[in-house]
Amino acid sequence: MDGILTPVLAVSVIGLACAVILSIASKVMAVKVDERFGVVRECLPGANCGACGFAGCDAYAQALIDGVTDKTNLCIPGGADSAKGISEALGLKFEATEAKVAQVKCHGCLQNTSDKMEYLGPQTCAASKQFFSGRGSCSWGCMGFGDCALACPYGAIDIVDQLAHINRDLCIGCGICVRTCPAHIIEVVPVSAKVFVACSSHDKGAVTRKVCKTGCIACRKCEKTCPHGAITVADNLAYIDPEKCTSCGACVEVCPVNAILTHE
Repeated sequence: MDGILTPVLAVSVIGLACAVILSIASKVMAVKVDERFGVVRECLPGANCGACGFAGCDAYAQALIDGVTDKTNLCIPGGADSAKGISEALGLKFEATEAKVAQVKCHGCLQNTSDKMEYLGPQTCAASKQFFSGRGSCSWGCMGFGDCALACPYGAIDIVDQLAHINRDLCIGCGICVRTCPAHIIEVVPVSAKVFVACSSHDKGAVTRKVCKTGCIACRKCEKTCPHGAITVADNLAYIDPEKCTSCGACVEVCPVNAILTHE
């Protein structure tokens, strides 16, 4: 009987000793957590999209507590509610933030452009882009395989006729699609920005016109027509400053190729 009890007792003593040591270590080596972290973290949506400029919601919350930033309105998905909650929790100045939405700077659907080759490689935008800049005639346009749609955690993107379309009612402006798109044709803009240039081509007008019916030809008619100086043409492409644009639609009407569109 002693032959059995001795090892059992020895193991029990060792286990008890280890438990005491671990208990002491947990007290001595414990990392103090600022109680405000949990409160701030609760104000964030948990999208971990990185739109705030930090690695994720936890990193942003910690940066606010550590004083790395005092901007409480960096969370685009959380919007004004998150900003207000954080400001109240930390006693920081509240700054309103405007909701944002993703926007595709291309209108190269199958009705407006065509493929230059039959692509048989991996059916992803990233892979297609590596092969002669993609299957499309326009090397600046949408790849049409839907990498952005697969990456979107909110199901806000659909691919129709080889062109990405953003559902503005579902999009929260997290920017994940922006970082995913290998053609860099998606941007995040204020939801109030109704007028936009649906083109990303920097080719000369004559070249763009050959490959896409609605590609910007840099004719500058929009730039000359805009009554608010919100449009500039640079590197063969028109740009609209959302801060100056009033969505009057003058540029939409004057564009000869319908490269400028408006959201309803």
